[in-house]
Parts: sequence; C-alpha cells; structure tokens
Amino acid sequence: MRDFAAIDFETANECPSSVCSVGVIVVRDGIIADSFYSLIHPEPEYYQWFCQRVHGIREEDTWDAPVFPYVWEKVSPMIGDLPLVAHNARFDESCLKAVFKVYQMDYPDYQFFDTLAASRSHFGLSLPNHQLQTVAAACGFNLIRHHHALADAEACAHIAMKIL
Repeated sequence: MRDFAAIDFETANECPSSVCSVGVIVVRDGIIADSFYSLIHPEPEYYQWFCQRVHGIREEDTWDAPVFPYVWEKVSPMIGDLPLVAHNARFDESCLKAVFKVYQMDYPDYQFFDTLAASRSHFGLSLPNHQLQTVAAACGFNLIRHHHALADAEACAHIAMKIL
C-alpha cells in the first residue's frame, strides 16, 4: 500500500464510543505526508481505571477537549477517500462506527485494513506475539510511546508500508 491513512483510537471506558484521543498518519506515495492528534471529550463521559492505566489519559485531560464531531471535521478532509489502516482494525473500526452513531453522523463506510491480521499472515510463528510494538520492531520501527494514539498510528503506518 502506498496511499492510506493509519488511525488509532484510545477509549475512556469499555464503550467503543468513548474515544478520548485519536492519532492519524496520512501516507501518500509510500511517504508520511501528514499527521494529526487530538484529545477528545469522550461520550459516555467517564473513565475506567483499566483504560487510564493503559494510555494515561485522565478525565481532567479531556475536560476542555473538543467533542468528536469537531475533531472529525479536521480529520475527514485529511483522509478523504483513502483506505484506513489500523492494528486490530476491528477495535478502531468499531470505535469509529460507535461514535458516529452516538453523534448521529452519517458513516461514510470507510474501508479498513488490519496490520494485525497482515502480521499473522506475513510473520506467522517467527514472532513471539503480534502486538503492535513487536510487529513494529520487526518492521524496523521503534515504538517508544506505545498507547499514545499518534505514536501507535505511526507504528501502524510503518508496518503497513512494509507488509501490506
């Protein structure tokens, strides 16, 4: 793949609509062309300890953050009709569909590709696991800020450029 947008969401709680941050990396002609990151005021508006433990985002971090529709107004023109790529795409696609539904927005039926599935097919048993940081390292990318949405999207982009 040479043209796509890698995307990653972090959620505030167990509800897929509770996106509290998004990272997007746009790749054109096999080169990172643009990036975007934003905190998002989640819906529903509460944080579970296990989510906070993973990504470190707290309720006070998103008090003044924009709600999803305002964030997506910035993301949508960046990605246009590019296919979306995510590591464990089922999660990110479910978040996107859920938050569109919560805000009664028309879902554009984005096409998703999954670097987790691609990793399993490409690397098979040669890796100890297919977690994002493991696959990124196997593709020559050092993921330093794992579970920061932009860092994860960048790692996903590098994986996609190598194996998709």
